[in-house]
Amino acid sequence: MNRVLAHTGARYPIVQAPMGWIARFELASAVSRAGGLGIIETSSGETANCQREITKMAASGLPFGVNLPIRFLKDDAMLRFVCESGVRFVTTSAGSPAKFIAPLKAAGITVYHAVPTLETALKCVDAGVDGLVVEGAEGGGFKNPEEVGTLVLLQAVRERVDVPLIAAGGIVDGRGMAAAFALGAEAVQMGTRFVSSAESPVHAHYKQAIVDADATGTWVLNRKSTPCIRALKTQRTREMHESGLMSPDAFNGIQQVYFDGDMEAAPALAGQSAGLVHGVLPVQQIIEETVAQFHAITARLGALAAARDFG
Repeated sequence: MNRVLAHTGARYPIVQAPMGWIARFELASAVSRAGGLGIIETSSGETANCQREITKMAASGLPFGVNLPIRFLKDDAMLRFVCESGVRFVTTSAGSPAKFIAPLKAAGITVYHAVPTLETALKCVDAGVDGLVVEGAEGGGFKNPEEVGTLVLLQAVRERVDVPLIAAGGIVDGRGMAAAFALGAEAVQMGTRFVSSAESPVHAHYKQAIVDADATGTWVLNRKSTPCIRALKTQRTREMHESGLMSPDAFNGIQQVYFDGDMEAAPALAGQSAGLVHGVLPVQQIIEETVAQFHAITARLGALAAARDFG
Protein backbone atom coordinates (compact mmCIF):
# COMPACT_ATOMS: atom_id res chain seq x y z
CA MET A 1 0.00 0.00 0.00
CA ASN A 2 1.23 3.45 -0.90
CA ARG A 3 1.71 5.21 2.44
CA VAL A 4 0.96 8.70 1.13
CA LEU A 5 -2.38 7.53 -0.24
CA ALA A 6 -3.12 5.86 3.08
CA HIS A 7 -2.30 9.08 4.93
CA THR A 8 -4.24 11.41 2.64
CA GLY A 9 -7.20 9.45 1.28
CA ALA A 10 -6.44 10.70 -2.24
CA ARG A 11 -6.89 8.42 -5.26
CA TYR A 12 -3.57 9.37 -6.85
CA PRO A 13 -0.26 10.30 -5.18
CA ILE A 14 -0.22 13.79 -6.73
CA VAL A 15 -0.21 16.74 -4.35
CA GLN A 16 -0.84 20.40 -5.20
CA ALA A 17 1.71 22.77 -3.68
CA PRO A 18 0.50 25.37 -1.12
CA MET A 19 1.10 28.63 -3.00
CA GLY A 20 0.15 31.77 -1.09
CA TRP A 21 -3.19 33.34 -2.18
CA ILE A 22 -3.41 30.79 -5.03
CA ALA A 23 -3.92 27.48 -3.19
CA ARG A 24 -7.47 28.04 -2.08
CA PHE A 25 -10.79 26.29 -2.64
CA GLU A 26 -11.06 26.90 -6.40
CA LEU A 27 -7.78 25.19 -7.23
CA ALA A 28 -7.56 22.76 -4.31
CA SER A 29 -11.05 21.36 -4.88
CA ALA A 30 -10.32 20.87 -8.60
CA VAL A 31 -7.19 18.88 -7.75
CA SER A 32 -8.99 16.76 -5.16
CA ARG A 33 -11.97 16.09 -7.45
CA ALA A 34 -9.53 14.89 -10.12
CA GLY A 35 -8.04 12.38 -7.69
CA GLY A 36 -5.06 14.32 -6.37
CA LEU A 37 -4.69 16.10 -3.05
CA GLY A 38 -5.54 19.78 -2.89
CA ILE A 39 -3.77 21.82 -0.24
CA ILE A 40 -5.05 25.07 1.30
CA GLU A 41 -2.39 27.71 1.93
CA THR A 42 -2.01 29.87 5.02
CA SER A 43 1.22 31.65 4.05
CA SER A 44 -0.70 34.70 2.82
CA GLY A 45 -1.32 35.60 6.46
CA GLU A 46 -5.01 36.20 5.74
CA THR A 47 -6.15 34.12 8.70
CA ALA A 48 -9.90 34.64 8.41
CA ASN A 49 -9.94 34.12 4.64
CA CYS A 50 -7.85 30.96 4.88
CA GLN A 51 -10.07 29.61 7.63
CA ARG A 52 -13.10 30.11 5.37
CA GLU A 53 -11.33 28.23 2.58
CA ILE A 54 -10.53 25.34 4.93
CA THR A 55 -14.16 25.23 6.08
CA LYS A 56 -15.34 25.08 2.45
CA MET A 57 -12.96 22.22 1.69
CA ALA A 58 -14.04 20.33 4.80
CA ALA A 59 -17.70 20.73 3.80
CA SER A 60 -16.98 19.39 0.30
CA GLY A 61 -16.17 15.92 1.60
CA LEU A 62 -13.08 15.82 -0.63
CA PRO A 63 -9.70 14.72 0.72
CA PHE A 64 -7.45 17.74 1.28
CA GLY A 65 -4.64 19.11 3.40
CA VAL A 66 -3.52 22.39 4.92
CA ASN A 67 -0.05 23.91 4.92
CA LEU A 68 1.24 25.67 8.04
CA PRO A 69 4.35 27.76 7.25
CA ILE A 70 5.69 28.12 10.76
CA ARG A 71 7.80 31.23 10.28
CA PHE A 72 4.96 33.17 8.67
CA LEU A 73 2.17 32.45 11.18
CA LYS A 74 1.41 35.52 13.30
CA ASP A 75 0.16 33.52 16.30
CA ASP A 76 -1.34 30.11 17.12
CA ALA A 77 -4.82 30.95 15.79
CA MET A 78 -4.39 28.95 12.59
CA LEU A 79 -2.87 25.99 14.41
CA ARG A 80 -5.78 25.91 16.85
CA PHE A 81 -8.32 26.26 14.04
CA VAL A 82 -6.79 23.41 12.05
CA CYS A 83 -6.77 21.16 15.10
CA GLU A 84 -10.46 21.86 15.70
CA SER A 85 -11.80 21.81 12.13
CA GLY A 86 -11.56 18.16 11.15
CA VAL A 87 -8.44 18.50 8.99
CA ARG A 88 -6.72 15.12 8.67
CA PHE A 89 -3.50 16.01 6.80
CA VAL A 90 -1.08 18.91 7.33
CA THR A 91 2.22 19.88 5.76
CA THR A 92 4.43 22.17 7.79
CA SER A 93 7.26 24.27 6.37
CA ALA A 94 9.51 27.29 6.92
CA GLY A 95 10.83 26.48 10.37
CA SER A 96 11.07 23.68 12.91
CA PRO A 97 7.89 21.61 13.26
CA ALA A 98 8.86 20.40 16.75
CA LYS A 99 6.33 22.51 18.67
CA PHE A 100 3.54 21.81 16.18
CA ILE A 101 3.75 18.02 16.08
CA ALA A 102 2.25 17.27 19.49
CA PRO A 103 -0.92 19.38 19.14
CA LEU A 104 -1.46 18.26 15.55
CA LYS A 105 -1.08 14.60 16.35
CA ALA A 106 -3.26 14.97 19.45
CA ALA A 107 -5.96 16.14 17.04
CA GLY A 108 -5.47 12.99 14.93
CA ILE A 109 -3.70 14.83 12.11
CA THR A 110 -0.95 13.32 9.95
CA VAL A 111 2.04 15.67 9.65
CA TYR A 112 4.58 15.95 6.82
CA HIS A 113 7.31 18.60 6.88
CA ALA A 114 8.89 20.22 3.80
CA VAL A 115 12.68 19.89 3.81
CA PRO A 116 15.39 21.30 1.47
CA THR A 117 18.34 19.40 2.97
CA LEU A 118 19.22 16.00 4.41
CA GLU A 119 20.14 17.57 7.75
CA THR A 120 16.68 19.10 8.11
CA ALA A 121 15.05 15.82 7.08
CA LEU A 122 16.87 13.89 9.80
CA LYS A 123 15.92 16.45 12.47
CA CYS A 124 12.27 16.34 11.44
CA VAL A 125 12.12 12.55 11.50
CA ASP A 126 13.68 12.60 14.97
CA ALA A 127 11.02 15.12 16.00
CA GLY A 128 8.29 12.66 14.99
CA VAL A 129 6.87 13.74 11.64
CA ASP A 130 4.91 11.11 9.71
CA GLY A 131 6.51 11.93 6.36
CA LEU A 132 8.50 14.49 4.40
CA VAL A 133 8.01 16.75 1.39
CA VAL A 134 11.49 16.68 -0.15
CA GLU A 135 11.91 20.00 -1.97
CA GLY A 136 14.67 20.20 -4.56
CA ALA A 137 16.19 23.48 -5.67
CA GLU A 138 14.37 23.34 -9.03
CA GLY A 139 11.11 24.32 -7.35
CA GLY A 140 9.67 27.83 -7.31
CA GLY A 141 9.11 30.06 -4.30
CA PHE A 142 11.18 30.11 -1.14
CA LYS A 143 14.44 28.17 -1.42
CA ASN A 144 17.52 27.17 0.52
CA PRO A 145 20.43 29.24 -0.89
CA GLU A 146 22.62 26.11 -0.80
CA GLU A 147 20.99 24.40 -3.74
CA VAL A 148 20.47 20.64 -3.83
CA GLY A 149 18.49 19.30 -6.78
CA THR A 150 15.60 16.88 -6.40
CA LEU A 151 17.57 14.07 -8.08
CA VAL A 152 20.29 14.14 -5.42
CA LEU A 153 18.20 15.19 -2.44
CA LEU A 154 15.67 12.38 -2.81
CA GLN A 155 18.41 9.77 -2.91
CA ALA A 156 20.21 11.28 0.07
CA VAL A 157 17.06 11.40 2.19
CA ARG A 158 15.77 7.95 1.19
CA GLU A 159 19.14 6.45 2.04
CA ARG A 160 18.77 7.60 5.65
CA VAL A 161 15.06 7.53 6.52
CA ASP A 162 12.11 5.16 6.20
CA VAL A 163 9.19 7.60 6.31
CA PRO A 164 7.12 8.25 3.16
CA LEU A 165 8.48 10.95 0.86
CA ILE A 166 6.68 13.40 -1.42
CA ALA A 167 9.04 14.66 -4.12
CA ALA A 168 8.79 18.35 -5.03
CA GLY A 169 10.70 20.46 -7.54
CA GLY A 170 10.97 20.03 -11.31
CA ILE A 171 7.96 17.69 -11.73
CA VAL A 172 5.08 18.40 -14.12
CA ASP A 173 4.13 15.02 -15.62
CA GLY A 174 4.41 11.23 -15.49
CA ARG A 175 8.07 11.24 -16.51
CA GLY A 176 9.04 13.26 -13.48
CA MET A 177 6.72 11.21 -11.32
CA ALA A 178 8.24 7.91 -12.47
CA ALA A 179 11.75 9.26 -11.87
CA ALA A 180 10.79 10.38 -8.36
CA PHE A 181 9.31 6.98 -7.53
CA ALA A 182 12.47 5.27 -8.80
CA LEU A 183 14.42 7.35 -6.27
CA GLY A 184 12.19 6.40 -3.35
CA ALA A 185 9.27 8.83 -3.38
CA GLU A 186 5.70 7.64 -2.87
CA ALA A 187 4.08 10.82 -4.23
CA VAL A 188 4.91 14.02 -6.07
CA GLN A 189 4.01 17.63 -5.40
CA MET A 190 3.46 20.03 -8.29
CA GLY A 191 3.24 23.81 -7.96
CA THR A 192 4.19 25.51 -11.22
CA ARG A 193 2.15 22.99 -13.24
CA PHE A 194 -1.02 23.68 -11.23
CA VAL A 195 -0.45 27.47 -11.08
CA SER A 196 -0.70 27.41 -14.87
CA SER A 197 -3.80 25.19 -14.96
CA ALA A 198 -7.19 26.33 -16.22
CA GLU A 199 -8.66 26.34 -12.70
CA SER A 200 -5.84 28.35 -11.18
CA PRO A 201 -7.17 31.75 -10.04
CA VAL A 202 -4.14 33.70 -11.30
CA HIS A 203 -4.23 36.12 -14.24
CA ALA A 204 -3.77 34.80 -17.77
CA HIS A 205 -0.57 36.86 -18.13
CA TYR A 206 1.04 34.89 -15.29
CA LYS A 207 -0.02 31.55 -16.76
CA GLN A 208 1.27 32.56 -20.18
CA ALA A 209 4.59 33.72 -18.72
CA ILE A 210 5.05 30.21 -17.32
CA VAL A 211 4.12 28.61 -20.65
CA ASP A 212 6.51 30.94 -22.52
CA ALA A 213 9.45 30.32 -20.17
CA ASP A 214 12.18 27.84 -21.04
CA ALA A 215 14.23 25.69 -18.70
CA THR A 216 16.54 28.64 -17.99
CA GLY A 217 13.64 31.03 -17.52
CA THR A 218 14.02 31.49 -13.76
CA TRP A 219 16.55 32.96 -11.36
CA VAL A 220 17.40 32.22 -7.76
CA LEU A 221 17.32 35.60 -6.03
CA ASN A 222 18.45 37.10 -2.74
CA ARG A 223 21.00 34.38 -1.98
CA LYS A 224 22.81 36.65 0.49
CA SER A 225 19.75 37.40 2.59
CA THR A 226 16.31 36.05 3.55
CA PRO A 227 14.13 34.91 1.92
CA CYS A 228 15.96 33.27 -0.97
CA ILE A 229 13.49 32.64 -3.81
CA ARG A 230 13.19 31.25 -7.35
CA ALA A 231 11.18 33.43 -9.74
CA LEU A 232 10.60 33.99 -13.44
CA LYS A 233 13.02 36.18 -15.37
CA THR A 234 11.57 39.67 -15.77
CA GLN A 235 13.11 43.14 -15.89
CA ARG A 236 12.44 43.53 -12.18
CA THR A 237 14.00 40.21 -11.22
CA ARG A 238 16.95 40.91 -13.53
CA GLU A 239 17.80 43.91 -11.39
CA MET A 240 17.54 41.80 -8.23
CA HIS A 241 19.67 39.09 -9.79
CA GLU A 242 22.39 41.54 -10.77
CA SER A 243 22.47 43.22 -7.36
CA GLY A 244 22.28 39.94 -5.44
CA LEU A 245 19.75 41.42 -3.02
CA MET A 246 16.00 41.94 -2.78
CA SER A 247 14.39 44.86 -0.99
CA PRO A 248 12.17 44.13 2.04
CA ASP A 249 9.13 45.46 0.18
CA ALA A 250 9.71 43.33 -2.94
CA PHE A 251 6.55 41.29 -2.39
CA ASN A 252 4.23 44.20 -1.70
CA GLY A 253 2.87 43.91 -5.23
CA ILE A 254 2.56 40.13 -5.36
CA GLN A 255 -1.23 40.17 -5.65
CA GLN A 256 -0.90 42.52 -8.64
CA VAL A 257 1.23 39.83 -10.30
CA TYR A 258 -1.20 37.04 -9.44
CA PHE A 259 -4.53 38.71 -10.10
CA ASP A 260 -3.86 41.80 -12.24
CA GLY A 261 -1.22 40.23 -14.48
CA ASP A 262 1.41 42.92 -13.87
CA MET A 263 4.53 40.78 -14.21
CA GLU A 264 6.81 43.60 -13.02
CA ALA A 265 4.93 44.38 -9.79
CA ALA A 266 6.84 41.75 -7.77
CA PRO A 267 8.91 38.59 -8.33
CA ALA A 268 6.68 36.07 -10.12
CA LEU A 269 7.45 32.81 -8.35
CA ALA A 270 7.92 29.72 -10.53
CA GLY A 271 10.13 26.65 -10.77
CA GLN A 272 12.50 25.50 -13.47
CA SER A 273 9.72 23.15 -14.54
CA ALA A 274 8.12 26.15 -16.26
CA GLY A 275 10.27 25.06 -19.20
CA LEU A 276 8.30 21.80 -19.27
CA VAL A 277 4.86 23.42 -19.23
CA HIS A 278 3.60 23.90 -22.79
CA GLY A 279 0.00 24.93 -22.33
CA VAL A 280 -2.79 25.84 -19.94
CA LEU A 281 -4.76 22.65 -19.31
CA PRO A 282 -7.63 21.64 -17.02
CA VAL A 283 -6.53 20.05 -13.75
CA GLN A 284 -8.39 16.84 -14.63
CA GLN A 285 -6.42 16.48 -17.86
CA ILE A 286 -3.10 17.25 -16.14
CA ILE A 287 -3.67 14.55 -13.54
CA GLU A 288 -5.06 11.94 -15.92
CA GLU A 289 -2.18 12.41 -18.39
CA THR A 290 0.38 12.32 -15.57
CA VAL A 291 -1.01 9.06 -14.20
CA ALA A 292 -1.25 7.45 -17.65
CA GLN A 293 2.31 8.44 -18.54
CA PHE A 294 3.58 7.23 -15.15
CA HIS A 295 1.97 3.82 -15.65
CA ALA A 296 3.25 3.52 -19.23
CA ILE A 297 6.82 4.25 -18.12
CA THR A 298 6.75 1.97 -15.09
CA ALA A 299 5.19 -0.84 -17.17
CA ARG A 300 8.03 -0.55 -19.67
CA LEU A 301 10.63 -0.56 -16.91
CA GLY A 302 8.89 -3.49 -15.24
CA ALA A 303 9.06 -5.45 -18.49
CA LEU A 304 12.79 -4.68 -18.74
CA ALA A 305 13.29 -5.86 -15.17
CA ALA A 306 11.34 -9.06 -15.80
CA ALA A 307 13.45 -9.75 -18.87
CA ARG A 308 16.63 -8.65 -17.09
CA ASP A 309 17.24 -6.42 -20.09
CA PHE A 310 18.11 -2.75 -20.71
CA GLY A 311 16.00 -2.15 -23.79
